[in-house]
Amino acid sequence: MKVLVLNPFYGEDFCRSARWAAKSRGRVQRHPDWLLTAVAVLERGGHQVVFTDAAALNLDMKKVAAIAADFRPELAVVHTTTPSIYSDIDHARMLKETCGCRTVLVGPHVTALPAETLALAGGAADYVARGEYDYVLLDLAYGKDPASIAGLSYLKDGKAVNNPYGAPVDVNSLPFPAWRHIDPELYKDVAKRVPFLTIISGRGCLGRCTFCRDTTESMHGRHMRLRSARAIVDEMEYDLKLFPRLRELMFETDTLTGSAVHLKALCEEILKRGLKVTWSCNTRVDMDLSLLPLMKKAGCRMLMVGFEFGTQAALDAVKKGITLEQSRSFAAEASRLGFTLHGCFMVGAPGETRESAEATIEFAKSLPLDTVQFSGICVYPGTELYDWAREKGYLVPKDWREWVSPNCEQVTLLSYPQLSKEEIDYFIDRGLKEFYLRPLQILRMLFTSPSDLMRKLYGARSFFSYLLGRKKA
Repeated sequence: MKVLVLNPFYGEDFCRSARWAAKSRGRVQRHPDWLLTAVAVLERGGHQVVFTDAAALNLDMKKVAAIAADFRPELAVVHTTTPSIYSDIDHARMLKETCGCRTVLVGPHVTALPAETLALAGGAADYVARGEYDYVLLDLAYGKDPASIAGLSYLKDGKAVNNPYGAPVDVNSLPFPAWRHIDPELYKDVAKRVPFLTIISGRGCLGRCTFCRDTTESMHGRHMRLRSARAIVDEMEYDLKLFPRLRELMFETDTLTGSAVHLKALCEEILKRGLKVTWSCNTRVDMDLSLLPLMKKAGCRMLMVGFEFGTQAALDAVKKGITLEQSRSFAAEASRLGFTLHGCFMVGAPGETRESAEATIEFAKSLPLDTVQFSGICVYPGTELYDWAREKGYLVPKDWREWVSPNCEQVTLLSYPQLSKEEIDYFIDRGLKEFYLRPLQILRMLFTSPSDLMRKLYGARSFFSYLLGRKKA
């Protein structure tokens, strides 16, 4: 079957594949790794696939229509996000009208709200593939009866039918992402050495964070399913052969370091093969710190760390499952070993006050971090935090489009009696300014290699672009 897989455009620099779909403050563009894994599954099944990352290429609907008209797909897959859902449905409608094909929507938003989405689409979408959609799409491409496909939603006699989920995907059965469909040079991130590629080492997470929807039971699950160390290093070697100019590989797995046994096996496999590679990863602060030297030896450069908040009350409110002391110990040890540290911080936890927001800023400044990001805590349908905020009346937006600003910037989504939206915005900007505009921090960022300096200058330009945009707003 001929299948078109589309990552639609929704404004310049709008990043669809990040945890927060928006124009990020760092102007990041992330690889469509989940979609390209599904593409690889389809191609392995013998189907002809055209993949279009219109988000990265800034291709409007007219240009996508021309691609579709030339290819004439029988099935079109459209990735969706919360703020872009109306536009995504419009793209599905355009594809159906242009090619007469069946259309299927994928992503966390439609997974959380399949019936609402199908009703909103008004016939533009034939199906919603909920949760892990790799083999759902393959079954559709094979022409199986929709009623027999686990995880598929569709309308029957005007009512939504949600087929039960099947067993979680065996992550070791998945092929490598079909990277040949993209150019790594299109994907920018101030924290990474570009060009780079992402790697997903497993699915699911042991965390219980109330704000995360990618690891909810309906998406990838609350249990880690880890790929074998051998398969992961095979993929690393494959990526470096496919794109010899790559300067880094980024493990975008929510928690690469969640299993000490798995992490140790991965690092040992890299070293056993003598693979000379620079890589970075996301991590929690409660990892086994004794493995940090082994990670460093195996080529790990940077750790992207979810510190989140600077008070224990805020951490507990979002069920982060860590302590401030663990954060301090982790940062001190990782810095001592020479890792580059990127800290992720938020403002707006349930019960947040001016004093606790200030404490988070001071906490960030007290840690030996190279770069940080501050944002308002994001609430998406499908998460515990969204349900709580909606019930309490703390949600600011009244429409999905309002999950970002009119020009697609991240916006604050919550407003509390004790801490307003405007105050949360103030503390976000204050955190960024106070961290980055310190003289010692500026010197620290300047004294670096020429290539890293260019990367950081791009980040500085993005930072001031964001600040100027906030001032005009």
